[in-house]
Amino acid sequence: MATAFIFPGQGSQKVGMGKELAENFASARAVFEEVDDALGRPLSKIIFEGPEEELTLTENAQPALMAVSMAVVRVLENDFGVKIADHARYLAGHSLGEYSALCAAGAFTLDRTAKLLQTRGRAMQGAVPVGEGGMAAILGLDLGEVEAVAKKAAGGEVCEVANDNAPGQVVVSGHIGAVERACIIARDAGAKRTVMLPVSAPFHCSLMQKAAEAMAWALGEASEMPATVPVVANVTAAPESTPAEIVDNLVRQVTGRVRWRESMAFMAGEGVDLFVELGAGRVLTGLVKRNAPNAEGMAVGTPADIEKLAERLKG
Repeated sequence: MATAFIFPGQGSQKVGMGKELAENFASARAVFEEVDDALGRPLSKIIFEGPEEELTLTENAQPALMAVSMAVVRVLENDFGVKIADHARYLAGHSLGEYSALCAAGAFTLDRTAKLLQTRGRAMQGAVPVGEGGMAAILGLDLGEVEAVAKKAAGGEVCEVANDNAPGQVVVSGHIGAVERACIIARDAGAKRTVMLPVSAPFHCSLMQKAAEAMAWALGEASEMPATVPVVANVTAAPESTPAEIVDNLVRQVTGRVRWRESMAFMAGEGVDLFVELGAGRVLTGLVKRNAPNAEGMAVGTPADIEKLAERLKG
C-alpha cells in the first residue's frame, strides 16, 4: 500500500473543528496555542466557538484550517507513533492546503506557516474590492470546454479557470460579470449545472496579482528547509522539495490554476492507492474516486479517525 496525505482548502472550515482533538490531546492543544501566539490573537477561540462569519473570513479560515490539519498530524505522530515521513510517498494540499502539506513535511515551521497564511488571506481578500469579483463551479464540462467558455465570457474582463478539481468539475474566477456570463454560456454548451460560489474574492486568477506580490515578499522573508517528503505543487502537478522551487510555486499559486485533477492522477500513476485527508471535512476525499478510480480515500479529523488510521498503517 502506497499512501499520500492530502490537506483541505478553504471551504472545509466549520465552527468547532479540532475541538475534540484539543480536549483529548496535549499535542493538539499545543498546536492551537502556538498558532495563537504566532498571530498574537486567540484564533483558536474563533475556531472552537465562532461566530461562523468570523471564522469564514479569509484571513481566519486559512490559518485555522492549517492549524486543524497540523493538530491531526501532531496527534498522529506524537500520540500514536505514526510519522508522516515514514508512511507518505507524497503530500499535497488544495490551495492553502499546500501550506499545510509543506508544514507537515518540515519545509516551514508551524508559527511561520500561520503567519504566512494570515498574510496570504489578508492579501487575497484585499486584492479586489468586495463585490467586483466572483467564482463559479461548472459541472459536466471538461477542462478544454470550460477554458473555451471562460475565453468567450471574458469580454475584455478577467475570466479564467481557477480550479481543475476533477473530471467534470472545474471552477472559473474573475470579474463578477464575466463569471456570471460564463455560467450562462456553459449551460448553453451543455453543462449539467453551474453554481456561483459563496466566496469573498476571485481566487487563483490574474486579479490576484497584488496578492502574489505580497506573498513574494513574505515568502522571501521565510526561512525554509527542504521538504522531507515530496510535496506535489498545485501549479505544476509535480513533486517539489527544494526551498527555491517551493517559494516559486507558492507565489505562482496565488494567481495560478489549482491543478488538483492532474495532481491526483500523477500520484495515482506513481502507485498511490490510499489518499488520506488530514484535517477538517472530507471534500478532497469525495474527489478521490473521480480522480483515481482504483484508489481509496480516507478522511481523518477526529480522535477515532486517527486511531483507525494508526492501526491500519502500523499493520
